[in-house]
Amino acid sequence: MTVDGPGPSRARRVVVVAYPDVELLDVACPGDAFASATRCGALPGYRVELVTAGGRAVRSSCGITLTPERALERVPPGVDTLVVAGGHGHVAASGDPTTVKQVRRIARDSRRVVSICTGVSLLAAAGLLDGRRVATHWRHAAQVAAAYPAVTVDPTPLYLRDGRLYTSAGVTSGLDLSLSLISDDHGPALAREVARTLVTYLHRPGDQAQISMFLASGLPDDAVVRDLANHISSHLADDLSTERLAARAGVSVRHLRRLFARHLDTAPSAFVRSARTEAVAYLLSTTALPLDAIARRCGFRSTETLRQAFRDRYEVTPSRYREQEFRCQSQA
Repeated sequence: MTVDGPGPSRARRVVVVAYPDVELLDVACPGDAFASATRCGALPGYRVELVTAGGRAVRSSCGITLTPERALERVPPGVDTLVVAGGHGHVAASGDPTTVKQVRRIARDSRRVVSICTGVSLLAAAGLLDGRRVATHWRHAAQVAAAYPAVTVDPTPLYLRDGRLYTSAGVTSGLDLSLSLISDDHGPALAREVARTLVTYLHRPGDQAQISMFLASGLPDDAVVRDLANHISSHLADDLSTERLAARAGVSVRHLRRLFARHLDTAPSAFVRSARTEAVAYLLSTTALPLDAIARRCGFRSTETLRQAFRDRYEVTPSRYREQEFRCQSQA
């Protein structure tokens, strides 16, 4: 896969690393974003190049076979952006000495190094993430954290930047990160044009919680309620009092309560409590974070307040819920 476009001959080189059982979207999202930026007039443009160990074709997790332009071992110096895709094959790939060695070599002089989803495992195996805070797909966060204890894995944000290292959550969050990189290079106007070309939202901020995509599903068409519900699920640790939410929406407290009752059949305060409690359940089942850290992240004033809300919602204690979830995962 090679993508060229208009622009000066010295285009920015984007090298995407794939391996057997790679996630196709983890390759395509950044590849198409950078290629679209070039077609939209980015100066300098980007040249996207797919590489694999030994230059071998690889079968993606969906069954589509990808043919690389060159071998990972033959990538010359001067890479602008190194992108390591994620996928079900990330464990095997991060255990392959050749792949890990070459990722380390290329990363050494790349302007920036990016991982999509579980591609973070290869960067960790290459020793590039020790002492760093990184993002990955919430479903795989505990696995990556256990395999690389020197790395702090945060399952919450869509993507994170730490110096020249960029890590993102699963699949489409790689598109959000790519749009952010394009904006860094060429400004927000071009990034907006790329987003319109790809018929996607102009990129979601990296600190938006992955869980907000689940908590905000099935919302009504009312613009005020929809905006507030998305804001609540993405900013659980903030002040989400009914008064503050009404001020954000530019309506009275009484009108806000009427809107929530009409469209969600609940009060704003009850919706906030429910969103926070669902977030607690998510973090209990996908991370090993202690309860006090979960309480802070989800906006509860204390662990006791969290416990009470959790028991009211799930009729079980947080610790018991975590035990049950981990037992189910180990048996899966």
